[in-house]
Amino acid sequence: MPATKFICPNGQKVPIASCLAGCIQDERCMFLPTLRAVAKSLDRGLTEPTVTELIAGVRETYLKKTSNYAVDPQSVLYALHGQAVHTINENHTEGEILSEIRLQDKITSGKFDLFGKIIDEEEGVLGDLKVTSSYKLMKALGIYKEEIETGEVYKSGLRKGQPKTRKVLRYDGVRFVMDWAIQLNYYRILLEQAGFTVKRMFIQAMCRDSSLRTAAERGITRPVYIIPIHKISDCWIQRYFQHKAKLLAKAIENKHLPPVCTAKERWNDIKCLSYCDGRENCPYGQQLRLEQESKAG
Repeated sequence: MPATKFICPNGQKVPIASCLAGCIQDERCMFLPTLRAVAKSLDRGLTEPTVTELIAGVRETYLKKTSNYAVDPQSVLYALHGQAVHTINENHTEGEILSEIRLQDKITSGKFDLFGKIIDEEEGVLGDLKVTSSYKLMKALGIYKEEIETGEVYKSGLRKGQPKTRKVLRYDGVRFVMDWAIQLNYYRILLEQAGFTVKRMFIQAMCRDSSLRTAAERGITRPVYIIPIHKISDCWIQRYFQHKAKLLAKAIENKHLPPVCTAKERWNDIKCLSYCDGRENCPYGQQLRLEQESKAG
């Protein structure tokens, strides 16, 4: 099921149709066309699970497909930014470039962003567009901070005699791009099943907070980065999606709530508290919220 309600700035939940027909507050939180765009983005009219839905936790996808839920329209704005970036690119795909085509197999379906001569004169390049944060981009590029000694020591206070340190950026860390790589590799498989040859894969990541000081402190100095994605075994990718698709189909058929999403899928519970659309219908998410409220006093 798509989202059925908007969450107003004061926390009140209003049916989306009622919101678009007339604001119940003194004035709208956003322009009406913006709210209409948000509402349209929430329902793509797809019944079968997509590649991106299967990458998410099975419980999250199950709740979004089987229960009504509410969303804060302001939290969806970054998704609209991403759609705008896709549209801009799609409108400039002259020549031998394919764009925004949905492909499907027996397991799932996916819509790739760009394919063809998108980075140089070589054909067969698959590209995906992302609008993301400097923090996630920092992790994706393998940038991290390390404490190093300055050669000086504290001369007074509780740390007297201890060496002073400072943080420096390192650029040789692990690149956290697994979800992006899984997504792009399945698009590759779908393209190859359709008769195309995929030679290389890239993510073009646009940093939405690149102008802020925090981005520079994380080593992000440009608004756009191109990140190469390596091939993952077809067998592993297909088994991964088959497994999650079966779990989801079984849960929907039996109307039974799937197990709690993994810690990685939950972003170590951060997603459960603030970002998962199904959190209000999830016992685990509800328990986390109650515990957080109890600690807050």
